[in-house]
Amino acid sequence: MKELSFSFLEEALVQSYSKDLCYSKVGSLWKRENPYIGMCAITALIVQDYFGGDIAKIKVDGISHYFNFIQDQVVDFTVKQFSKVIFYHDYRIVDRKDILTEDTRKRYELLKKKVVTFLLQNVDKSVYKCALCHGLVEKFPNTNTVFLGSNNDIVLVGEAPANNGWRKSHLLWRDESGKMLLSGVVLQKLFDIIDKNILETTFLEAVKCYPLDRKHLKVCSLHCKQFMMAQLEILNPKLIITLGEFPTRTLLDVPFQRFSSVVGNVYEIGKYRVLPIYHPSPISPKSYKGNEPIFEKIKNELL
Repeated sequence: MKELSFSFLEEALVQSYSKDLCYSKVGSLWKRENPYIGMCAITALIVQDYFGGDIAKIKVDGISHYFNFIQDQVVDFTVKQFSKVIFYHDYRIVDRKDILTEDTRKRYELLKKKVVTFLLQNVDKSVYKCALCHGLVEKFPNTNTVFLGSNNDIVLVGEAPANNGWRKSHLLWRDESGKMLLSGVVLQKLFDIIDKNILETTFLEAVKCYPLDRKHLKVCSLHCKQFMMAQLEILNPKLIITLGEFPTRTLLDVPFQRFSSVVGNVYEIGKYRVLPIYHPSPISPKSYKGNEPIFEKIKNELL
């Protein structure tokens, strides 16, 4: 499994570039042999998403060219579009808000989703090659281990795949017959509080394969944590919501005895904010009532 480096992100970007993403003023010049043409602004935005720093701007032949300035170094993923040497001494730092016009935002969001999909597929390849839990789990061949929503601002982290859940139905929160699972019904009522749709929200699990016995969850989660953390790095969420005790213990570095002592608290884990909630299963008496004030907090403070 590749780590998210400059070179790997560039590989994902190049594989994701297409003519429809090209800046319109140079659209006629775009070709597969030089896929960097017209991609500088949306590329700089994505590089900043993952590696921080500033976005800078210069003029090349009268047209704006964007690149990144990270830790006092020029990082220009799209310089290969030019056949001449580019000099960066005349640059100025720009605010990403000024770059995100309606057209640029649309192209950026399309490119970001393609890049995220490419990177996640690399993690999935590693998941399916993994044999650490051999004999303890059932794999679901030819499926993704992340359900991508319309954006990744919120990422839900569940426990492990159900044998009749979305990994087989390919429909989040639905069984193979297409019926909405009761946990999904409860969770949507909670998401109504924050005016969001669970079917448009990114979802993944702490354990990537179906455990044949629940007693294997702990060891499988230890094996799978590398994959989960790689997926979260790619998704780069603003808020992670853990559904229940098990994924919370897997993700938090904070030890706790009673799950109720951490529910509703926001924890900073590296660059992530993690918010544990009670599992939305209707079997739990706190699935809705216990979570309702938490979602009011999300609406008023965290979004």
